[in-house]
Amino acid sequence: MASMKPNHVVVMAFPYGTHAIPLFNVVRRFAIQAPSLTFSFFSTSKSNQSVFGTSSPNDIPRNIKPYNVDDGESFTGHPKNEVFSFIKSMVEKFKNGVDSVYGGHDKMIKCFISDTFLYFVSDMADQMGVPWVSFWAGGPCSLSAHFHTDLIRLSIPLGPNEIEGREEEPMDFVPGLSFVKIGDLPDGVLFGGWESELAVMLHKTGLALPRAAATTMNSFAELDLPTLEYLKSESVKCLPMGPFTLTSQNLSHAHDDPHGCLTWLDKQNPTSVAYISFGTMSTPPPHELAALAEGLEESGVPFIWSLKDHLVSQLPNGFLERTRNRGFTAPWTPQERILKHNAVGVFVTHCGWNSVMESIMAGVPMICRPCFGDQRINCRLVSDVWGIGTRVKDGVFTKDETMKCLDMIFSEEKLREKVGALRGFAKHAVGPNGSSTKNVNTLAEIVCKD
Repeated sequence: MASMKPNHVVVMAFPYGTHAIPLFNVVRRFAIQAPSLTFSFFSTSKSNQSVFGTSSPNDIPRNIKPYNVDDGESFTGHPKNEVFSFIKSMVEKFKNGVDSVYGGHDKMIKCFISDTFLYFVSDMADQMGVPWVSFWAGGPCSLSAHFHTDLIRLSIPLGPNEIEGREEEPMDFVPGLSFVKIGDLPDGVLFGGWESELAVMLHKTGLALPRAAATTMNSFAELDLPTLEYLKSESVKCLPMGPFTLTSQNLSHAHDDPHGCLTWLDKQNPTSVAYISFGTMSTPPPHELAALAEGLEESGVPFIWSLKDHLVSQLPNGFLERTRNRGFTAPWTPQERILKHNAVGVFVTHCGWNSVMESIMAGVPMICRPCFGDQRINCRLVSDVWGIGTRVKDGVFTKDETMKCLDMIFSEEKLREKVGALRGFAKHAVGPNGSSTKNVNTLAEIVCKD
């Protein structure tokens, strides 16, 4: 009896932050293109619920099948504790999950796609003799920083807690990262504790990169060609296939607007509103939220603030009442649609990569207050390299600094011109002959070909 061709693609998502849905959008694209393939999507039940449970069935191709891996123990308190706990046992959890579905039938698997954080998938793919495609949730510069972790540690021979006073030294010994300062590096490269679960995972991630048949991301080549070219010379094959906001096949819950944000924006003047959001895992401390509120109030700038209910108490007494005629807060906001609204003139952001990309595609300049991870590098790109925003001085909101940044953004038209130019490059990248379109076709050859 002739053996059947392998027709299953195993997908593994990192179940925290904004990792799972962008990966799903990549997989969805290939699933539509190759309906004869089955895409098995492994993540925790909570993560899968966020992807599959709140979506219209029409958004999900029938050949994508979700499977749950063990969530582990439940946590209260800071979400980072849950993340670190999961990282400790994630290799076993994912391998057990795949084995429960494919045990004894691994010849059905033709390819692995995973979040780049899941470095161990490179071993699984090698053992089966099939390609591994990794998805990086950030941009090329942060990827390069993790790839060069050993070089950076050798070149800056300091312990992880001995960086104070050297934060502004340039990283000019790493090609493509000369604009990056030591203090911009992601946690785990130099500081944050080299033995922590996160740092070990990220170090192994960097080491595994050359083993991937390709690494894709929500970006476009023209945004950072030098870094991409250097990574390619080091056997790290990066194939950006974004911006995802320009592809019509994305899964997004942004069509929901339960709090009426867009209705409120419809009543505001063009490019007059500050939109404030710090993502799902980043929040400045209480004294900074209060200072930001004081700056907004004093400036007179209309604002819409994505603010979780439990953080409202950290605002100054009477702030919401005093600003109710020009301010709007909601515990959840349809960010992509808000940024594209013509009333929005500035985005106050933590500089998560997806937020940066959405702001570029909306043509909105940014005020950056990075918190952790790749956000500091992204902030450096926004403020110093692309010139499409400004950073909060010393990385801390004060009343005066908030007012200064708002005034600068609303008075400096060149920022809008520059972000508009980047948006133009992005639109070309996803066009018929664009770089992202070519990369999608190259990836499809790896994932979908017989």
